[in-house]
Amino acid sequence: MFSLAHALPRISTEQLSDRAVSELKSDPQIQLVVPAMPVRLITPVPADTLSLTANWGIKAVRADKSVYDGAGVCVAILDTGIDSDHPAFAGMTLVQKDFSEHGNGDRNGHGTHCAGTIFGRNDGGRRIGIARGVERALIAKVLGDDGAGQSEMIFQALTWAMEEHADIISLSLGFDFPGMISRLVADGWPLNMATSTALEAYGGNLRMFDAIMAVFKAQAAFGTSPLVIAAAGNESRRDIKPEFRVAASLPAAAADVLSVAAVGRHDGKYAVADFSNIQALLAAPGVDITSAWPGGGLRTISGTSMACPHVTGVAALWWQFLRQSGIKPTARNVASRLISNARKNVFIPNTDESDVGQGLVTAP
Repeated sequence: MFSLAHALPRISTEQLSDRAVSELKSDPQIQLVVPAMPVRLITPVPADTLSLTANWGIKAVRADKSVYDGAGVCVAILDTGIDSDHPAFAGMTLVQKDFSEHGNGDRNGHGTHCAGTIFGRNDGGRRIGIARGVERALIAKVLGDDGAGQSEMIFQALTWAMEEHADIISLSLGFDFPGMISRLVADGWPLNMATSTALEAYGGNLRMFDAIMAVFKAQAAFGTSPLVIAAAGNESRRDIKPEFRVAASLPAAAADVLSVAAVGRHDGKYAVADFSNIQALLAAPGVDITSAWPGGGLRTISGTSMACPHVTGVAALWWQFLRQSGIKPTARNVASRLISNARKNVFIPNTDESDVGQGLVTAP
């Protein structure tokens, strides 16, 4: 169990009896007491081969035409860690903190791939990153080497990122509601009880996430207001039936989080990916994205996990744009720029707004 107390988030994790939980809930200094919930990376869709095409996502969001590079912006990535020795991150200051108890570094690949899209330098003359001027990044390892974690790791990492003055926080992960039900059933719980318990945990964790976002919003007056961006999820199955679409899940579904859907190329325009969840706020390239991979190489994969870092990278460019324009960047005005400059005239005919939100994210 964990709780959120005081004006700044202070989270503790404990094994508690039902009686202790009841006592804590009656404590006026405790804002929330909720059960921990499993978290997992949003599993990417592998490609058959490494894409040799120039990184189309960078051109699609017009980062290749932007004069901005994200210099002076601090980005936090909550994921599986990072291969700090990869050439794509040469010369950067990477502040790593492990919340997973698996140790720093990335033995999964997901976090390294996302980081490469956000701020990776050129690899062998090939551009893989959007905001290549970012010099300092916060790397919170909240998912173990198996891609799994617990919700309290996310909440602790969010508060750490704020304390470390992150401008933008990127989350390509999801709260594992189906997985929690499966684990409880495997432990002998009746299905209806397992579903009810998982639903209670999901609702509680949503309230916890909303509470942290409210604290972030309140901290804007004191100069710390990170913009949080999250992948919508890969649970939809349009390839089976067009109606098989699933709404964006936590953390993308939380208040004030910029949720991101994935699109791919289609006849000179863009189309929503079959797997991409609906009701996201923005869309970004997420199909056949090539980026850094542990060991110094590259890999091509797909997912809303790949779309989210595109928006994070573009957000860094807008953050720099506002700062150089003499406007203090905040989560609110950077989000407004992302939304107001998103393009809708780039999608195939009859594209549903619930699939792509306000449009394709576009660099300044």
